[in-house]
Amino acid sequence: MPPPRTRGTALRHRLAELRGPDVPAKALDARALAALAANPGCARRAILDGAGVNKTALASALGAPSAFGQSQFALTRGNAFEAKVKADGGAELLRLVHEKLDRSAEPPAGARVPDLTATGPQGRTARTALELREAAAHPGAWTLLDHPMLALDVAGSPAFLEPDAVVVHPDGSWTVVEIKSFPLLDGSADPAKVGAAARQAAVYVLALEEVAARLDPAPRVRHRILLVCPRDFSNLPAASAVDVRKQRAVTARQLARLTRIEDIADALPEGTCFSPELPAEELTAAVESVPATYAPECLSACELAFHCRSRAREAGAVTSLGRAVRAELGGLTTVEDVLAAARGEAGDPGDPAVAALRRAAALRAEALEAACR
Repeated sequence: MPPPRTRGTALRHRLAELRGPDVPAKALDARALAALAANPGCARRAILDGAGVNKTALASALGAPSAFGQSQFALTRGNAFEAKVKADGGAELLRLVHEKLDRSAEPPAGARVPDLTATGPQGRTARTALELREAAAHPGAWTLLDHPMLALDVAGSPAFLEPDAVVVHPDGSWTVVEIKSFPLLDGSADPAKVGAAARQAAVYVLALEEVAARLDPAPRVRHRILLVCPRDFSNLPAASAVDVRKQRAVTARQLARLTRIEDIADALPEGTCFSPELPAEELTAAVESVPATYAPECLSACELAFHCRSRAREAGAVTSLGRAVRAELGGLTTVEDVLAAARGEAGDPGDPAVAALRRAAALRAEALEAACR
């Protein structure tokens, strides 16, 4: 008799069913995880990311294709720049880490660069943890981990993450390194892009802290990461230290609020599947069976944003106007409810949101009346 399946095995089997037969899982990277943490109330994104569904293909199948993502040219340029930064055993990268984050340490004349090759993400994660443990046990030297693999529990399901690099300092502390292709112009970069990089790095910091917590004594994971970008319009690397304590705290709090993926999966109708190969009506029904929490910010972070925006507008949901507006309106969740409250046709007059709407409607009427005189 075969042994009974564990709860984890049953969940993996269920998530594979949601993806569709023989459909490989799409890895959940730090960028997607940061976007998921920014909208923890969206069960739709949580289950699709947890199941490894390719949301780009799904959005196209739903007739609302995604409109963002890096071009092949940008990817090629970014890979070439990263290779330049890490050339010669990471000599330039380590010089920047020393200059920006650890001037009190001995300058890195060389560094240990361990081979992190292993089979599968679990094997690479174990190998990374082993090398980090080895570096922590022998302080006094620099260690560079090139594309290590880290694991982070997300709503009860493991996510495997691959930072550009992790540096172990001579004092045994650990630093996350993010290498981006957008430029540093006169020492500063686009704040929106820096913010996105900081949120992504905060995910890596959280994952590193989980590795550190399993060691005794636990090494210090630095909350200032190194952001490496091209200087001005050249291909020469420049760096900036970025404090990610705020992003780390927000991400940790938001991830803790995520509904467990197995709870969302258990609530789905039997036979639900998100395979893009399904007929359009069946696929739409499957996607709509999971509630979404749309906000305009989703347009720059989620492949399904256009589909969800269309549905939110059809339903007259005030979330399509932005989270700030939604928060101000309290229990009024649709545009129809808001207009009815403003006209005095519905709503509790004692509700501050209703009172404010009626006052605004009265002022508007007075202004229109005055304009017509």
